[in-house]
Amino acid sequence: MQLTEHRNENHLFVRKATAESVTVVDREFQRSIVLGARQVCDDFAFDRPDCLDDVAIEKILQLRPEVGLLGTGTRANFPPAHVQAAFLKRGIGIETMDNAAAARTFNVLVSEGRNVVAVFLIGPTSA
Repeated sequence: MQLTEHRNENHLFVRKATAESVTVVDREFQRSIVLGARQVCDDFAFDRPDCLDDVAIEKILQLRPEVGLLGTGTRANFPPAHVQAAFLKRGIGIETMDNAAAARTFNVLVSEGRNVVAVFLIGPTSA
């Protein structure tokens, strides 16, 4: 049986994600990003879950996700309760996981046509 990979040209996908970088299609980012199906916000100045504040939350919510993924480096490090509450009170699920798992989950959900936004925290303290 021959297997052929078909990529939807209408959305972005993560090729690789580690604690040090994220590659979206063919562009490598070595600092934190917010990734939607059709756009990358690369001016996200947060590298730890405990640093996420109202500014960070608003930047993520601008992409109007129905589900949010929070990649926190090499392991899942949960954000403060107020961050999770900000999403939940808007009816948006948020899942925290390591960057590699967030990349895989993002790719699956976006390929299903879901309105997903992934945050990849990159920095010296996200490892």
